[in-house]
Amino acid sequence: MRIGTFLRPALVLLLLALVLRPDWFVPLFAPLAPVGGPVIYARSSLLSLSLSHLGLVAAATAAATLIAVSLAILVTRPAGAAFRPLSRTITNMGQTFPPVAVLALAVPALGFGAGPTLVALFLYGLLPIFENSVAALTSLPPATMEAARGMGLNRRQRLWQVELPLALPVMLTGIRLSAVISLGTATIGSTVAARTLGEVIIAGLLTSNTAYVLQGGLIVGLFAVLIYDALVQLEKRLSRQTSS
Repeated sequence: MRIGTFLRPALVLLLLALVLRPDWFVPLFAPLAPVGGPVIYARSSLLSLSLSHLGLVAAATAAATLIAVSLAILVTRPAGAAFRPLSRTITNMGQTFPPVAVLALAVPALGFGAGPTLVALFLYGLLPIFENSVAALTSLPPATMEAARGMGLNRRQRLWQVELPLALPVMLTGIRLSAVISLGTATIGSTVAARTLGEVIIAGLLTSNTAYVLQGGLIVGLFAVLIYDALVQLEKRLSRQTSS
């Protein structure tokens, strides 16, 4: 999913316009709204819903990254290699249970709101980060690692100064996949009263207002494309730095 040099700013401007000035798009969405019904979602600010949506995704992705990378480091050390199958089982749990099922199980314990959504996004985002981190840490160039040992670096120094910087581009691929998955999955959080852009989509489905559905879906889609592209550019920059 590569975005051209000229297309990228156009998509950013389109996203900002949809979020900040949705009234500009009334002629576009009007044919999709019910006759005499509202065209632009106005029960909540699209900007506040977008910020809340991104905040949930960022918090869940950060937590998943911390846990998944820590587990990957543990199981790629000689002392923790025996725990690799167990770690894989744990990180696979989020993919085994659908997010809707996780929400249903989390609501009785955490109540309605952001809590169940964070749990669902966290569990769903663990696997790609963990698998990419393990792959990155187990495929480091042997010559580089031997050179680090020859320089007298201890295990902790090798981890922080050599292994993690070299593994970071591949790790970031997993983080990118997790973030994009979470962006789409977060929309279902509105079914348990979390403030996300899913509120717009669900309102459209309940009232047969396709204009609402398109507004919410378009904003989420643009966020996903732009964040994906930004992380791809960051990966490329890090790859160039580590290979130079």
